[in-house]
Amino acid sequence: MGWLAVGDTYEIALVEGRVVARSASETSGEGQLRALPGELRDRPEVIELQRFAEWLDRHAAQCVARVDSWMVSSLPVPSGLLARVWPDEAWRSALRDLVVVGEGPGEVGFLRDADDSGGLGVVNLDGETVRLSPRTVTMPHPVLLPDLDELRVFAAELGVVQGVEQIHRAVWRRPRDLGAGELGDAETVSEFSGAEYSSWFHLSARAASLGYKVSEGRVSGRIRDAGRVFTASVEIGSPYYGEEGRTGDLSWRHGRDSRLRLSEVGPVAWSEGMRMAAALQAGRTVSADRTA
Repeated sequence: MGWLAVGDTYEIALVEGRVVARSASETSGEGQLRALPGELRDRPEVIELQRFAEWLDRHAAQCVARVDSWMVSSLPVPSGLLARVWPDEAWRSALRDLVVVGEGPGEVGFLRDADDSGGLGVVNLDGETVRLSPRTVTMPHPVLLPDLDELRVFAAELGVVQGVEQIHRAVWRRPRDLGAGELGDAETVSEFSGAEYSSWFHLSARAASLGYKVSEGRVSGRIRDAGRVFTASVEIGSPYYGEEGRTGDLSWRHGRDSRLRLSEVGPVAWSEGMRMAAALQAGRTVSADRTA
């Protein structure tokens, strides 16, 4: 973005998300002010540029949220759509280097480009840059990616930095023997229960900051898994009973059904539910005597 004149003395520009100013007599970026002079802060030009910067931040966050939802749900995304949004820096930052899977065998790699013809440039698992032309691609949830550990090593070798957390997203896999015996008939997981907070409101604020819903005494998140929508929930009780907040058991539902047996929970729903419960536990209050 270029420099905009503000009166006869200063010029302003948006640099790394901040509005900065320089003397109108400067011919280069040298001498650029780190903060706006007080006399400029109420100028209409400055206010409009600050509002534009705020819009850009919101737009970038919305792009990340949308791509994250595509990835978590492993939804098919038209290649033509990727090509249309690719010129937008915010979309490109969210999409670049995600692992995408096309429609044919071997059509998998790290996304590097998308053009108007619908073609995608990817770095495949042999380290070669190739062009793919699938009608749609998926950005699989990492729990569905085979050889995830090898992919992480390969990504490190390529210097991959993903704008949306995919291959380095924490994953939990269902125990293989989950369908057998009492474990398969169980309906709750208690691995992350009992995390204590200084108050229920602190716990609910932690949940909300992570993007989860707080309602009816539980923290919940909706997850699409193989075309089905699951709701993972962690019990947190009510703010009207006791001063402290404490997490309870984790469970899953499908639609309006009652709690599902653990053996009925899909792999993505399992991983994302466990991720939610672990994140709530990670924010717990740790007293000094426990760390001593």
